[in-house]
Amino acid sequence: MDVDASVDRIAQPWGSRTPYGRHEPWPARVDTYLEAGVEPDDVQQWVQAASILHSDGDAMDIAVADGRIVGVRGRAQDRVNHGRLGPKDLFGWQANASADRLTRPLVRQDGRLVECDWDTAMNRVVACSRGLLDEHGPGAIGFYTSGQLFLEEYYTLAVLARAGIGTNHLDGNTRLCTSTAAEALKESFGCDGQPGSYDDIDHADVIALFGHNLAETQPVQWMRILDRLEGADPPRLVCVDPRPTRVAREATVHLAPRLGTNVALLNALLHEIIRADRVDHDYVAAHTVGFDELAFRVKEYPPKRAADICDVPAARIEEAAELLGTADRLLSTVLQGVYQSHQATAAAVQVNNLHLIRGMLGRPGAGVLQMNGQPTAQNTRECGANGDLPGFRNWQNSEHVADLARVWNVDPKTIPHYAPPTHAMQMFRYAEQGSIRMLWISGTNPAVSLPELARIRSILAQDRLFVVVQDLFLTETAQLADVVLPAATWGEKAGTFTNADRTVHLSDKAVEPPGEAKPDLDIFLDYAARMDFRDKDGGPLVTWHDPESAFEAWKRCSAGRPCDYTGLTYDKLRGGSGIQWPCNEQAPDGTERLYTDGISWAHPDICENYGKDLATGAADSVVEYRSLNPDGKAMIKAADYLPPHEEPTDAYPFQLTTGRTVYHFHTRTKTARAPQLNAAAPDVWVEASAPDAAALGLGEGDLVEVTTPRGALRGRLRVTDIRTGLLFVPFHYGYWDTGAGHAPGGDIPGRAANETTVTDWDPASKQPLFKTAAAALRLVERGDGRSAPAPTTAASAPASGAVPATTGGPSALVTQSADGTWDSPEEENR
Repeated sequence: MDVDASVDRIAQPWGSRTPYGRHEPWPARVDTYLEAGVEPDDVQQWVQAASILHSDGDAMDIAVADGRIVGVRGRAQDRVNHGRLGPKDLFGWQANASADRLTRPLVRQDGRLVECDWDTAMNRVVACSRGLLDEHGPGAIGFYTSGQLFLEEYYTLAVLARAGIGTNHLDGNTRLCTSTAAEALKESFGCDGQPGSYDDIDHADVIALFGHNLAETQPVQWMRILDRLEGADPPRLVCVDPRPTRVAREATVHLAPRLGTNVALLNALLHEIIRADRVDHDYVAAHTVGFDELAFRVKEYPPKRAADICDVPAARIEEAAELLGTADRLLSTVLQGVYQSHQATAAAVQVNNLHLIRGMLGRPGAGVLQMNGQPTAQNTRECGANGDLPGFRNWQNSEHVADLARVWNVDPKTIPHYAPPTHAMQMFRYAEQGSIRMLWISGTNPAVSLPELARIRSILAQDRLFVVVQDLFLTETAQLADVVLPAATWGEKAGTFTNADRTVHLSDKAVEPPGEAKPDLDIFLDYAARMDFRDKDGGPLVTWHDPESAFEAWKRCSAGRPCDYTGLTYDKLRGGSGIQWPCNEQAPDGTERLYTDGISWAHPDICENYGKDLATGAADSVVEYRSLNPDGKAMIKAADYLPPHEEPTDAYPFQLTTGRTVYHFHTRTKTARAPQLNAAAPDVWVEASAPDAAALGLGEGDLVEVTTPRGALRGRLRVTDIRTGLLFVPFHYGYWDTGAGHAPGGDIPGRAANETTVTDWDPASKQPLFKTAAAALRLVERGDGRSAPAPTTAASAPASGAVPATTGGPSALVTQSADGTWDSPEEENR
C-alpha cells in the first residue's frame, strides 16, 4: 500500500505500513485529517497538543481556522508516535463542538437541574463544604476524579483536598484502569514508575502481551509492532488473551486461558524457565531478594497442572516459556486482562518476576510496561490524586509526610496519613453508608463505568449525598448531581500530561471553550479561593494562578523524587518531542529507561510503599520490609493460584468479560459525538463462540440477553472465534445514546455492561474486577438478517464472512505522508 495516500482509517484503523528492521529507527508517517471543505491553506494556525483519548500520548498539532478546531495532524519529530495518529486521535476532537456541550452551571431546584451563574453554583458548593466541615469534619467530603485532566489540575486538586479540606477521600477513575499497574511496580521495585520505554519495541526480539489488546487500546504502538513484523529480523509475539484479537492473530504463540487463571498460567511459565535454568543468576544475586521462595512455589505449577486450571494445551505453555526463556531482549506489556481480573496484582507481579529472574531490565528492548488505560493516569499517581501522596511519597513514612508538609508550608498533622488513602470503591461504600455526605466528581462518569450500576445509581441519587459533577456534557452521572459545573476540555485549555512510558507532553490552548465553561484548573482555584485555604503562616495555601505557575509549583514538589520534573519547562516542551521523566540536572534530556544500573528507589528509607500480602492485601510494616529488603533491592514475590470468587454454575454457565473497541473511549462521552467513531460501533453487542451459539440455537444479529446475579443487559450477538464458555461485552455504552443527543440508548434497552458486573476488587490494588462474572445467555428475538453493530476490523471480527465490513467512507479519509515534513512548527506554535 502507498503510504503517501488517503486511507479510510475506520476501515483500516492502523493505516499503511512503513517496515523497518530491528535496532533501526521507526520511520516517520504523518497522519493528517481536516474536516470536509477545509484545505491545508485554510488552516490559520497549528497548535501543539497530544492525544487525550488513550495512554499512548500521541503528539499532534491542532488545526485552527476562524477560531475553531478544523482538524489534526501527527507530530513527526515526537518520540512516541513519529507522526502517526489512531482513529480516536483523528476524529475524536469533533466532540468539542457538539451542540449539547454544557455552557452554564446547573443547580438542582425542585428536583430539576436548571441553569444559573457561577456564583450561585459555587456558593452552593462552598456552603455545603463549610457546613459539613463544621458539623462532621473533613471525612464527610470526598473527591472522585478522572484520568483525563492535566497534571496541573490533579496537583491542585490534591493540595486542596489533602491540605485544604484535610480529607483522606481522594481517588480517581484510574482506580479502574491503572491502580494495579502502580501497585505491581511498588511491590516489585518499591516505587511506581514504568521501567521500560516504547522505544524498546524497536529492539526486542520477543514481545509478550499479557491481557493487553494493544491493537485497540494503544493503536499507534501496535502500528509500530506491525511495522517491525514486516521488517528485517521481526520480533516473535506471545499473546495471553481469551479473545482472537489482532495481537493474537499475529502471535507466534497465543494462549487463551479461562478467566481468573492468570496466576496459574504465569507460575507455569516461570516454572519452565527456572526448570530449564534460563535464569540470570548474577543479576538475581546482585539486584533481587526472594528468588528461592519463587522457585519453591512454582515447582507446584508444571505445565500439565496449569493446563488443567487454565484450559489451554500444556504444549502451548511450553512453547511460550521457550520463547520467553530464550529471548535475547524481552519486552512485556500488561493491561486490563490482568488488572481487571482475579488476583490482579499477584499476576502483574509475576510478569515483573519474569523480567527480574531473566535480567531483562534497563537495556534497549529489555523492559516491562505495566501499561495505563487512560491518557493522564500516570499523572494521577504522581500528583497524589489516586490514593498516593504526591511525588511517590510514602504515607507510612513520617519523614516523607514532613517533607510534603514543608513543600506546602503546612503542619504535617494537616495531611491525613493515619490510614491508607481511601480507594474509590470504599468511597462509594462510605457514601452508601452516609459517612461521606459530599462527593465531587470531575471528568468521569461512574453511573456507567463502575460495577453493579443499579447500586451506584442508588448511591448517587440519595438525598443526603450532595453530588457535584464537573464535566463537558450532561452525562448519566451529571443527571443525578446537585450541582453541575461546565468544564473546558483538551484544545480549550493548556497543561501537561504524561503517557504510559513517562513521556511528558505539553498541550496548548487552541480555541476558547463554549459559553461560560471553564478549565478544571480555574474551577479548582476558584474553590480554593472561596474556601480561603491557608498555610501555616496565614498565606494562601494555593499560590499559583495559571497552568504554567501550577507546573512550576509541581516541579518543587517533585524535586528529588523518582518522578523529578525539575529539568522541564513549558518552553522546553514546545516545538519538539515529549520528554521522559525523570528530567533534572543529572538527566537534562530525560531518562529513557529506569533501572539501567540496579534498583533505585526500593531502600526502606526512600521507597513509596512497604508492600502488601498479595493474597489478602494486608499492608507490611516498615520493620517487615526492612528485614526482608534492608539494601533496597527488587523484590521477587511469589503467589499461589486461588480460584475466582464467582465461578460458572448450572444457572449461570458462562464467564463474562468486558472490554474496549478501537473506536471508543470509556463511556463514549466524547467518541460517541464523533460521527466516524460512532458509526463504526454505534451500539452494544455480545460476543459468543460459534460452538456456544450453535448449542443455544443462536446466530449473528440475534437480540440476546446476558444475565448475572446482579442484573441483565441486552445486545445483538456477534459470533466470533472467542474461546468457548466465554461472553464478551464492550463496556462503553450507557443508558443514554449520547451520539443521538441524550435519547434513550439505541434500539436496545438495558445495554450497559456494568449492570451485570460484580462489586469485588483486588485485595492489593483495590482495582474492581470487571472480568470475573458468571453469566447466562438467552434469545430475546431473532435478528432477521441483521448483523450485530460490532466492528469487523479487530477482536470482534465475525467467525464467518457474511457480515458487512466496517468502513468509514469519504468522511474517514486521512492523508498519510511518508516524508514526515511540515512547515516550521516552532514558528507556528508561537
